[in-house]
Amino acid sequence: MSVQKPAEQQDSFFILGQTSNGRQFRPSDWAERLCGVMACFKPEGTGGGRDSHLQFSPYVTPTVVNGVKSVVVNGKLRQLEPMAYHFVLSFAKDNDLQVVDACLIPEKN
Repeated sequence: MSVQKPAEQQDSFFILGQTSNGRQFRPSDWAERLCGVMACFKPEGTGGGRDSHLQFSPYVTPTVVNGVKSVVVNGKLRQLEPMAYHFVLSFAKDNDLQVVDACLIPEKN
């Protein structure tokens, strides 16, 4: 029996700040820069308020995985804006970064 991810988690992944040969990716703020570019992609009804321009998208967020600066990309981005989804995948490929499947745990309400 195979276990399937819920539809909203399909294709979620981490981009690790390490190249395929294990070297640390530079510049050191690459994750924040990438997430800043993707910040405009947000769920409908969010993004208002005085500081909305200072918030990352919930679909592309910086994080740290095992001490490595990384970005988590939520699969919902693919449905919202396929070109943005492919942009982040291309960024990882063009820079020879490691991409790892993610299993996102739903937040408790």
